Amino acid sequence: MKLSYSILYVQNIEKTIKFYQDAFGLKHKFTHESKDYAEMDTGETTLAFCNHGLAEAILKAPYNKASLKEAPLGSQITFAPEDVKASYKMAIENGAESVSEPKVKPWNFEVAIVRDCDGHVVELAKNLN
Repeated sequence: MKLSYSILYVQNIEKTIKFYQDAFGLKHKFTHESKDYAEMDTGETTLAFCNHGLAEAILKAPYNKASLKEAPLGSQITFAPEDVKASYKMAIENGAESVSEPKVKPWNFEVAIVRDCDGHVVELAKNLN
């Protein structure tokens, strides 16, 4: 089995697209005509955004919404930039909230963690091996 999509539930699709373009340099791939769903070009696995209204209709059950005002959800997405420090700096300059600055971990990965405009945890990690 292969992971094909990672979908984040968000407040505002257009704001989130712009944030991911500016903060992480991602390219926009597709927005549904309803403006309730969008995809970014992230390689083999698609990063998608679904607004809360559509998510509620799909799930038909309550869920915890990511928010910068609350503790982060127990999940993260990870990008593998060539330069973690430069990517972290760009993310912060474009509105990401810092969780941890770039640091080399004992397992020889350089890692930085931020939260996006909706409060989702985003890791920037590069294998230094």
